Amino acid sequence: MINNKNYSSITLKKAGLPLGIIALLGFLPLLIPSEYFRHLLIIAMLYGVIASSWDLTLGYAGIFNFAHVALFAIAAYTGGFLSKFYGLPSILCILGGVVVTIFFTIIITLPLLRVKGIYICLVTIAFSQLCQHLVLALSDYTGGSYGMVMIPYIKIFGYSFAQNDKMAYYYLVLLLLIGNTFFLRSLVKSKLGLGIIAFRNSENLASARGVNVSQIRILALTASAVFTGAAGAIYASYLNSVSVELFGFDYIVTIQGMVLLGGVATIYGPIIGAFVITFVSEYMVSLGAWRSIIIATMIILIITFYPDGIFAAIKSLVGKFSKRRDASIKYGFLRKGGSKIKNE
Repeated sequence: MINNKNYSSITLKKAGLPLGIIALLGFLPLLIPSEYFRHLLIIAMLYGVIASSWDLTLGYAGIFNFAHVALFAIAAYTGGFLSKFYGLPSILCILGGVVVTIFFTIIITLPLLRVKGIYICLVTIAFSQLCQHLVLALSDYTGGSYGMVMIPYIKIFGYSFAQNDKMAYYYLVLLLLIGNTFFLRSLVKSKLGLGIIAFRNSENLASARGVNVSQIRILALTASAVFTGAAGAIYASYLNSVSVELFGFDYIVTIQGMVLLGGVATIYGPIIGAFVITFVSEYMVSLGAWRSIIIATMIILIITFYPDGIFAAIKSLVGKFSKRRDASIKYGFLRKGGSKIKNE
């Protein structure tokens, strides 16, 4: 029989670290009232949403979907277009970005149902390049190579998120990150999540055990697009612009680097990777081309010594610390107990 007291303490310990991080992120802009620092946090959290959502398909489902960043860009252009040209309420612009992203996800998923392996990479990369050329061709609406500029800020009930140094954007993105993380955790632990993992481990075996492989692909890719779409629409509004460079290979490599650095199939790992790469990259801007070399070297070293990423390294260090602490407590108790028996 499970001891309810022990089970509750274990649950609280597991929940303690995430809750502590959420509390820290909530108070961080107040503790460090720097607009530049807050901007980096916002960008890091947005990248964290994109990277962790991509990890659902790349890490848990084993689908090498290189169109994920393009879906983020599509959402950014959709949200900016609806807001700038149609003046729709901000909530509808964000929802529009989500809906359009899901629509294009389903479109790109249909050919993926008939291909495997490297062909999935080729199809999704081709999709990204196609979207990039369409944006350039529709320059009257998208701004072409100059990008879409002067996108209105989010406004809810008459309150503009541009006020108070865009502090409202910070907490909106923080809520988005929390919602995305909770969604991914719940999904991975669900029956669908088990099917996704089974699909990754062995597609043929999963199919033989009754898993609908086509359905798993569609649901996994669609689930990864929901919060990615919302992040894209918010990103465009926050920066007042969106560039065609989002479809480029540089962004694909950057987001993928966040997933690999933090840890594949870990949920929290890509978020950690997003924070690390965002801040390290920003503070090494003056190094020019050396910045990319240093970041690439850092990723290689982490993967070499900790193939499962930074999150695995943190868990390993915490585990070793806990074992030493428990051993010291136990050893101290035995010494105390032993001396007591001896004295008696």
